[in-house]
Amino acid sequence: TGPMSSECLGNLLRITLSAEYFENKYLSLSVVDESGIAWDLDEAMASQCGYTVTYSRWSNVEFRASALSCHSHLEKDVFTITLEIKASHTPDMKNAATHLKSASCPYGPWSPRELVCERNYMEVSVRNEVPQPVKDFIQDEPEDWTYAFLESKAGEASIWQIVFHQPEEKKALLVSDAWSAGYGLNTTGTRVLLRIPYTAVQIQLVEAQGITFSAVRSSIFYKQQWMILMVDTAVACPVDGVDYANKTIIWTVPKYVQPLSAGATSFKDVLVEAGVDLHKLSAKEMASRKYVLSNDLNTITMKIPIGAEGGYYKTSVSSGQHGAKYAINLFLEHQWEDNKWGLTKHTIIKEIETPFEQVELAITNNLNLSMRIMNVTVGTFLPDVELVNLTIEGATVAVPEAVQHGYLTYEIRYANRSKAYGIQVLFDTPGIKKEYMTADMRAYTMNVTLGFIIPPTSETFAVPVITMSIVKDAVLPSARGFCDGKNLHLIITRGNVDQNWLPFISDWHLTPEDAQKHNYSLRDNGTHLAISVPFLSSHVNHEDFHTSGVKASLHLALKDGMTLANKRNFSISCRFSPSELLQCLPNGTVVITVVKLVGIADLDTSLLVLRDRQCKPSLVTEKTATFKFNVNACGTSRKFNSTTITYENDVLYFRPGNDTPVYQLKFVCLYTIKQIVDVQYESKKNSPPSIKPGFGSLTLSLKLYKEKSYSDPYQELEYPVVKYLREALYFEVELLQPKDARLELNLDDCWATNSQSQDSLPQWPILINGCENNEDSYRTVFHEVNYSLRVKLPQLLKRFEVRMFTFVQGTTLLQE
Repeated sequence: TGPMSSECLGNLLRITLSAEYFENKYLSLSVVDESGIAWDLDEAMASQCGYTVTYSRWSNVEFRASALSCHSHLEKDVFTITLEIKASHTPDMKNAATHLKSASCPYGPWSPRELVCERNYMEVSVRNEVPQPVKDFIQDEPEDWTYAFLESKAGEASIWQIVFHQPEEKKALLVSDAWSAGYGLNTTGTRVLLRIPYTAVQIQLVEAQGITFSAVRSSIFYKQQWMILMVDTAVACPVDGVDYANKTIIWTVPKYVQPLSAGATSFKDVLVEAGVDLHKLSAKEMASRKYVLSNDLNTITMKIPIGAEGGYYKTSVSSGQHGAKYAINLFLEHQWEDNKWGLTKHTIIKEIETPFEQVELAITNNLNLSMRIMNVTVGTFLPDVELVNLTIEGATVAVPEAVQHGYLTYEIRYANRSKAYGIQVLFDTPGIKKEYMTADMRAYTMNVTLGFIIPPTSETFAVPVITMSIVKDAVLPSARGFCDGKNLHLIITRGNVDQNWLPFISDWHLTPEDAQKHNYSLRDNGTHLAISVPFLSSHVNHEDFHTSGVKASLHLALKDGMTLANKRNFSISCRFSPSELLQCLPNGTVVITVVKLVGIADLDTSLLVLRDRQCKPSLVTEKTATFKFNVNACGTSRKFNSTTITYENDVLYFRPGNDTPVYQLKFVCLYTIKQIVDVQYESKKNSPPSIKPGFGSLTLSLKLYKEKSYSDPYQELEYPVVKYLREALYFEVELLQPKDARLELNLDDCWATNSQSQDSLPQWPILINGCENNEDSYRTVFHEVNYSLRVKLPQLLKRFEVRMFTFVQGTTLLQE
């Protein structure tokens, strides 16, 4: 039927505006009178003039008009209403589209008295050929005529008034004053009308059969030709009477109410009918829906199973919680005869909503691992719900803007008109929390709050959506370690799970400030974490002594920055030369540093002594004790042989009260005995010098520099170095130990491999017997090494330049 449809329902006309057509539009309603003037419709005008605007099932707009409404054109028992609807996409109603809907409905015959209880007003209309009011009833006292007579004498034929009766007083109002107060009054050729909003001050609450009614007792006076007529315009409508039991709605309406039955002494039921949405239902239709209509002596009762056909569920909110109510629009028509009015027709429209019931929502995560997408569905919702915003990390954004934050929302509609909402978001969206779980598993958590609105009431509610997806994509940090002469080094390559993990050494959080304070090195460039700790540090574990040196270990733990749970452990162990602990100086002074071993937890380094217990350490830390003494003191013994003199002593630890040491460390210093010898020689012709092969311990370093100046080497954290083909690589080889000016470093063979193993294949020679590779397209270039502040012994260094190349097999690039 298009965007609008009309329906004649007895003495009411209904025009329905389609929700689908007018969805997401701002509406303005006006009623057009016979002269073509459009009167804007608001709440006050609607209740005064006999109009009702409400929302039926899921946002359809419903307009109802009384046959005797202000702008109704009534002719020969046919009334016509014209409605103007303006629809715009903006609240200022610019560029609004105008729609006109005119409808006519027949109605008749009219009962002598007709009462209508609408959603927003009460209406009574009576035939003007009515009997005189009954004597002695409160509404019909002689004083009423006094008010009417004075007014009638001074006015024209159209002037009339109303007198309200209340227990404490009577109040007379002119028609103009009554209109200003919100009352609707009108006359036709045959009827007198009074319409009263439920908010009117003259309303009284009365009870009948335990049910409360809104009632108004009044008389209307008007002039007809030379007569002054007074009409009883009492009206009453039930306020309550609805109860719920056993999942059933029970609506009870008393048949006879005192303001409506005053003056009558005999009553007779004529008709009782009921229905839904102003449609009358037959007994067969009611039975099929399991409705029950009971007409007892004093009451009429309707019983409706909750959820039955004819009603519908609507979304509701209580204390911010999502739920639903069952709503049904019942109506009851009761006709009776009495000896005062004859036939009275009483139509009651009752919109009933059941109490709030919370409805749980299902949140489903349909994970798409191949696309790395979280696809979350939230529902199911009734059709009257709209998603309006999302709250992401504390910031609320409208649905259209959410996609800019990485959140794509969409609506899913089902055949029964219910719906759900979907959210798609990538794993790597900033608002997604990533958390390492175990092994190679990571948890991705989406925490977003959806904001909904329920038109037309504009009620709002929020649904927190917290979903977790476990994905096998964790890359854990790895580490490699090495030692130099005095330090232990750990270089940790970060993974994708340790952004918030903190480094701990022996349960001590290592911060840059603390590292600097302890003379440690801590460097973090985001991809690598490098830590260097002196081997005599208090945070290093010393495990044993041996003639080859002392074994030291550095243990590093990475812990969660929030919970401090242990996530990853790394360690490096090395043996350090005894020379780092013992110094035998030429002047006979001995300096020895003793470290506390892991196995002796209760050892107090300050109580360590030498053989002479009076000789105590000159410097003590938690894990070390340093002694400095002369070889001729502290109980040092000595031994001689032909070439050396040996000094021996012990570092001892005694527990209090015990003369047997629980710890003993023997140390020895050897001094060469100097001799002066007379040597006879004669000069002979020396043969040419020759170099004989030999074996020994050499310490070498190979460094890669950034420029030909050899001033800036690549640091550990800058590897791997990326270079383009044929780009120069500058290498420097240095003999670190021994540093002897009599030595010279010569390079024999130098080759490149495709992996870190020097023996792997393929290989390419860079130097052959100390010379360039003649088969190389870009030959190795040697660079001269000169004396400088950094280079004291140039003969111990070699520098050469190689052009960047790659390994190929035929035309295929080889890569590991």
